[in-house]
Amino acid sequence: MIEKPHHLPQRLGLLAAAAADSFLTEDLLKGIEGHGGVDLAKAVEPLPEDDFRWEVEPVRELVEDAMHGFRDNRTGADPWLAPRLHAALRLTRREAADRTLWNHLALAVAPDYVAWRHFSQSKLRINPERFKGALDRQCFSRLWWAAEMFRNGSDYSPVAAACGNQDLIHSALRRDLIDHRPTAQALVRVLERGIAGTGREIEGLMTAINAAGATLIYDVLAPDEPRDPEALRQWVAGAESALPVPRHDMPIGPDEEPVPEQSVVVLTDYFAELFETAPVRGRTLQG
Repeated sequence: MIEKPHHLPQRLGLLAAAAADSFLTEDLLKGIEGHGGVDLAKAVEPLPEDDFRWEVEPVRELVEDAMHGFRDNRTGADPWLAPRLHAALRLTRREAADRTLWNHLALAVAPDYVAWRHFSQSKLRINPERFKGALDRQCFSRLWWAAEMFRNGSDYSPVAAACGNQDLIHSALRRDLIDHRPTAQALVRVLERGIAGTGREIEGLMTAINAAGATLIYDVLAPDEPRDPEALRQWVAGAESALPVPRHDMPIGPDEEPVPEQSVVVLTDYFAELFETAPVRGRTLQG
């Protein structure tokens, strides 16, 4: 498997998709050999020098710890890394929507992690989308957005639960309704109850939830607290003085109000009822 680049940048930057293409060689995608990094650095657009958040070292240390700690369980790295990546990279949603940032992280900073995590033993290859794909497919953006969608205010515990099921985060991140915080938390509760767990069950449930949302306004059924943008601004501004992201304890996210518990309870029960008649492929409904 490939090693980390010999020339490791000190700061994150922006790498356009067209520029990234020339570094997605067959040897890289087959996990045989990476790139040195020097030529890639010439194609990178720099980010502001005075922003501590763009320092590479904290993220690089996280991915190395993940590869070491989960060397026998690659998918197990996701629930560990997602909340810590989110806490280390204190991004606004607008910044996190920029694919060129994730292109640079995957190709210039941690291509060895992408290869380690997403090398397919059956195809003997890494899907290029893991380096520069859509936000719900790219190696690092999918984890950051899963943490953003499933955190409950400052509490990342639901993120670890959600990311422990690959089908849930893959299905959820493709749907806009997950931006409704009570819905995200209710999905985690459904998972924890053991109501739906397999890929077919989760896809069936998400289809039913999405269809019900066309006629039922979830904001009315399960209202949420309005978000205070100042909490996020302070969290981003505090990046330089923040302690290193803890490895054994869960990090603490932006100091936002948690989702109202009653809203989560109401939606969890409602989703459990929806699942009883959800279109799950291969399941025969009784009655």
